[in-house]
Amino acid sequence: MKGIGEAYIVSAIGGLLFYLLHFPIPWILGPMTFMIVYKAITHRKLVVSTRAYNGGLATLGIYFGLSFTRDTFITVYPYIIPFLITTILLLTVSVINSIYVTRFIKIDPMTSVFGSIPGGLSEMVAASHSLRANSAMVTIFQTVRLLTVVFLVPFIVTHLFLADAERVLDVTKEMSNGPAYAYLWFGLAVVAGWLLQNKLPAAYVIGPLAVTALLGVLGVSLPSIPPWFLIIAQITVGLRMGNNINLRDLKIGGKYCGVYLVLTMLLVVVSFGFGYLFAIFTDLDLPTAMLSLAPGGIVEMVLTATAIGADPAVVSSLQLIRLLFIIIVVPSFLKWMFTRKAKVAA
Repeated sequence: MKGIGEAYIVSAIGGLLFYLLHFPIPWILGPMTFMIVYKAITHRKLVVSTRAYNGGLATLGIYFGLSFTRDTFITVYPYIIPFLITTILLLTVSVINSIYVTRFIKIDPMTSVFGSIPGGLSEMVAASHSLRANSAMVTIFQTVRLLTVVFLVPFIVTHLFLADAERVLDVTKEMSNGPAYAYLWFGLAVVAGWLLQNKLPAAYVIGPLAVTALLGVLGVSLPSIPPWFLIIAQITVGLRMGNNINLRDLKIGGKYCGVYLVLTMLLVVVSFGFGYLFAIFTDLDLPTAMLSLAPGGIVEMVLTATAIGADPAVVSSLQLIRLLFIIIVVPSFLKWMFTRKAKVAA
């Protein structure tokens, strides 16, 4: 309990400081940053409850689901095919760049591809291990990618759309408050996350999001989440993310970390370009289109969308499609690609 309390105190201070400095998504990035720095200075291994972390993810999933309406599905449906095509193009850019840099650094192409592709960290590490790539390096390079995207994309987007800057700190949504027993509906959402935890990536976000969205579309009156509870959920998620990142691991990657930092920044720029084109050829507004295609985590991108006045329901829908596509299709495709290449070489 002492370790858990220490982690929350450090993280809450970080979140409050980032909030006062008007940084984007402060209650996630603040705890995450302070946990990384605190661990590096003190060399202490802090305790983070897995149940609390899953509860935080479920809370955010429910919050995202509350923004869905019938119009959301009508809006998203025509964009699914063009969005998937754009996602494939973005992944192609990532694969080509990560293979190209292996001409100049002592990293094999398979490790490079799995280390830089915008997918789930744990899923990419597991897939790389099954193909006998250097899983340790994949973990390090994916950590670099994660840190770069999580900090860079919200910062850029919130400063690009300065007209909505006053909304950067607004991460709650005004909704009608129903009776106290209405909160019991959220129990179904949490159960969905628990049932899907071994079947889907980010199940504790996806399950509650899907159930809450469905209930809302069916006309069930759902209450709003108290702002203080939403902040605690974000702090919990942020501190767990920070606790999982070790600066000593990044040092192992040495100079190669800089290479994958550049690759990630390049991919972010390309994704913003695709987002711009997506906004031109559809009726989506620019920030919604950019965040939908950004190679970041669903939690960070949807919270950023909420903060700047983009459509969080559309962003969460398209980011969810991207995530599922990458997790389901990409590892199998890469396995086929590298296996075929090895056979041709033999």
